[in-house]
Amino acid sequence: MVLNGLTFQYRQSGGTSAPPIVALHALGGSAESWDEVAAVLGEKYRVLSLVQRGHGGSERASTYTFELMCDDLLHFANAMNLERFTLIGHSMGGTVSYLFAEKYPSRIERLIIEDTPPPFPDKSFEVPSKPSDSLPFDRLVVPSILRQLNEPNPEWWARLSDIIMPTLIIDGGSSHIPQNKLHEVSELIPNCELVTIEDAGHYVHDANLTAFLSAVKSFLNS
Repeated sequence: MVLNGLTFQYRQSGGTSAPPIVALHALGGSAESWDEVAAVLGEKYRVLSLVQRGHGGSERASTYTFELMCDDLLHFANAMNLERFTLIGHSMGGTVSYLFAEKYPSRIERLIIEDTPPPFPDKSFEVPSKPSDSLPFDRLVVPSILRQLNEPNPEWWARLSDIIMPTLIIDGGSSHIPQNKLHEVSELIPNCELVTIEDAGHYVHDANLTAFLSAVKSFLNS
């Protein structure tokens, strides 16, 4: 489908009249990364996994920022006639999800974040002058995203209190994500539950699909 002049791919599971869930993948990932999750949630929900700009079969763009990915999501939701939906985001997709929930809280029924806080000014990442040519996605995504991680907009944290919908943060236990930051986020979002799945690491839904789905289904049913 074409959104705001760019071509995007997405994957769909479940019935078209079921309550909608939109899933956003991590940096370097694609919609397929949600296939096992979507197969189970698709029994009760319409799961739409969007391939974000520069990844998979979605268009390589001239510019990559979290804000533009947030705009992409808005165009996608409008094109799919999703007035309100549950949003699941992992890593890079989690940051996009925070921004979207802050900016368009009325559109989100429930928010689920997998093992990521919004970017924070703590450690700096080395931005490669020439990312690898062998990446399975647009290599220009990497320096763009790393620059934003190194110089995050302070508003992203300041506006966490604007996220008023029920929120679930799933923490993978030991990963490169500081757990204390996930705890901070869970305290700043008014209606937030934090679930830790020990030893799952950053890719929680890959490492422990059963526990991930158990947490998600319990939250969706609450």
